[in-house]
Amino acid sequence: MKIAVICANGKAGKLIVKEAVSRGLDVTAVVRGENATEAKEVLKKDLFDLTADDLKEFDVVIDAFGAWTEETLPLHSTSLKHLCDILSGTDTRLLIVGGAGSLYVNPEHTVCVADGPDFPDAFKPLASAMAKALSELRERKDVKWTYISPAGDFQAEGERTGKYILGGEELTLNSKGESIISYADYAIAMVDEAVNGNHIQKRISVVREA
Repeated sequence: MKIAVICANGKAGKLIVKEAVSRGLDVTAVVRGENATEAKEVLKKDLFDLTADDLKEFDVVIDAFGAWTEETLPLHSTSLKHLCDILSGTDTRLLIVGGAGSLYVNPEHTVCVADGPDFPDAFKPLASAMAKALSELRERKDVKWTYISPAGDFQAEGERTGKYILGGEELTLNSKGESIISYADYAIAMVDEAVNGNHIQKRISVVREA
């Protein structure tokens, strides 16, 4: 299986590469600068410069793009649209490192995590931008995408426990009532989905077992 990880030098991307390499998968790091990952194969290119020809040999493309400043937040939508456009009509699966703010907190799927009174104002613009990108992604019936939302507390430096609970569109809590996962455990779930391909054109979510 050939996997490309876009924005592989980021915190999430680097751990996803590490997890995939540890399983003996054929991994290419797609980076703008020097490769800082464990991948032996490297494609040095900006996401927006990628072409259909660049990605045609891959079974799975993992999008670990991130943007946090007010000026760059719209790139969540435009970057995802670009990747969908160049993968349109192909068998290559697109897996996206998503956000937790758009997870639903009621059975009717009318209220999201980001709508809650305890959701920090500072993160609302990011949650809104990522929710918009997800909404647009749902319209892409021409792409074999899977959007993977982390738990509410997404810990960059958290430990790798090797255990996670797979959820769906709603915020899932573990047996301790926590919504938490480390980047390392999230990477396990991401690579599991890359290998198994069980949730095409669906959003799934992951939380660490208690």
